[in-house]
Amino acid sequence: MHSKPKDTPDTTDSLLNLGRSVIQIETAAVAALEARIDDQFALACQLLLGCEGRIVVCGIGKSGHVGAKLAATFASTGSPAFFVHAAEASHGDLGMFKSNDVVIAISYSGNSGELLTLVPGIKRLGIPLISLCGEPASPLAKASDVLLNTRVEREACPLGLAPTSSTTASMVLGDALAVALLGIRGFTEEDFARSHPGGRLGRRLLLHVRDVMVATADCPRCHHSATLTEALVEISSKGLGMVAVVNDEEELCGIFTDGDLRRTFATGIDIRDVRIESVMTLNPATTTRDALAVNAVSVMQELKITSLPVIANKKLDSVVTMHALLAAGVV
Repeated sequence: MHSKPKDTPDTTDSLLNLGRSVIQIETAAVAALEARIDDQFALACQLLLGCEGRIVVCGIGKSGHVGAKLAATFASTGSPAFFVHAAEASHGDLGMFKSNDVVIAISYSGNSGELLTLVPGIKRLGIPLISLCGEPASPLAKASDVLLNTRVEREACPLGLAPTSSTTASMVLGDALAVALLGIRGFTEEDFARSHPGGRLGRRLLLHVRDVMVATADCPRCHHSATLTEALVEISSKGLGMVAVVNDEEELCGIFTDGDLRRTFATGIDIRDVRIESVMTLNPATTTRDALAVNAVSVMQELKITSLPVIANKKLDSVVTMHALLAAGVV
């Protein structure tokens, strides 16, 4: 069992210096990539843009972890992709490859036996091969249609053994490919949201008022000629702390909330003799069922209200509440 190192000023300084050194080395490795955004990079992008199938990313070891992340980035930014572990591919998963795919192989040394085993099969299918490789003279690099050079001066690992700078370089160059494709394709926030329906952005861009509004039958409403007492019964029965006031045509005339009730009490009015139309709030803010839920949130936050009537063809449709929007994760 290893003993815990003593927490001394010298130990702390050493830890900080080592941490800074890693960042400096990896920063330099990333900066060196800028000069490699060249014709080979453009050719790789053209191959990926012309892919009628899917982008197949292959790797093993740490490069495999980078590849899995890269495939996920492609897929979520408009370029259908999946990751195949190189070892599994040589034991049957090569059958997932189709002639209209494009393969991205990741190997810093370019000598990975598992990847090289796949090359003949990839070539037989006529699949374009793009490699992210740090050794241009390696077998993988030479077999590739496009080589994206990920060579680094040194690994951040003091022993020069653990893949650190090299995996960072592969990750960054892969991200550059994905984002370049995103930009050329005109991929939008809405497109991104469709790939992330469970995320906050997806909920904000895809959720509409109709998805969270109260069922029409459960919307508290009363006629403008109703007494305040009758309106309070409706408020109590529907449990939303408000009632929408309508005319004979079911058009919205106003709204009456718990806050309006407190203000009415403060005037000393005998609520038994009051009609709702004399104490309701006129011309309330409204929304529609097709509006984005996030826009309804913005209106409620700006006006400091917790309910918003939903209108369809000038008639009361329903109501959306801040509570429902919070529950849906829009806020």
